[in-house]
Amino acid sequence: MSRDVKIPGPDHPITVAAASTRVVVRVGDRVIADTTRPLVLRESTYPAVHYIPIEDVDPGLIRRSDTRTYCPYKGEASYYSIVTPEGEVDDAIWTYEEPCEAVGEIGGHVAFYPDRARLMVEPS
Repeated sequence: MSRDVKIPGPDHPITVAAASTRVVVRVGDRVIADTTRPLVLRESTYPAVHYIPIEDVDPGLIRRSDTRTYCPYKGEASYYSIVTPEGEVDDAIWTYEEPCEAVGEIGGHVAFYPDRARLMVEPS
């Protein structure tokens, strides 16, 4: 199936930049991810999103889901649920495993829905 691919520009700007911060992601009291290597993606008028290297996420606490979505600027997103002894948070994490060229830096990184996990951002 052919999908539209859009290039960021003045009408829909997207930037990706390394951040010199530490990002800790928690569900309840459990640390899901901890990194000093986040990327920050700023897209148009949307809130900035921190992307965390997948290797800085605890692999024992996530499970791939069957959910997929598509963004014409970033590509196809895959999802993970967070699984802890306290319960499961469905589709709390998304990733672009093969992102569009314009945002290629986010490949190998994941982002968390702020209403499903708590992100703490502090100076590194």
